[in-house]
Amino acid sequence: MAGHSQFKNIMFRKGRQDKERSKLFSKLAREITVAAKAGLPDPAHNPRLRTAIIAAKAESMPKDNIERAIKKAVGGDAENYDEIRYEGRGPGGVAIIVEAMTDNRNRTSADVRSTFAKYGGAMGETG
Repeated sequence: MAGHSQFKNIMFRKGRQDKERSKLFSKLAREITVAAKAGLPDPAHNPRLRTAIIAAKAESMPKDNIERAIKKAVGGDAENYDEIRYEGRGPGGVAIIVEAMTDNRNRTSADVRSTFAKYGGAMGETG
């Protein structure tokens, strides 16, 4: 009976869950790194970092991953992420503000612009 291996079913299901969790953990680690770089690396004195750590703990992110993200920001070997805000109009003239964190402004701008165009909106002009 082909296709009825319990081990393979578990393996593929766990692989899919691990992929989703990895994507979420990297997003949370990036937010922790940016927050620690923007202010003090101490959560008691940096409310943005404290909020990011609380969000990471709510998703069961391991403590050593959180500490590694903070050390990465303090050590200075972290990638530079910029926070960018885009404004645009959606279908029906609804105003939309998109806040993005990126390491490549040009790629992000093109992605946001194409998403607006795909769904019948338009990005706001510079200035």
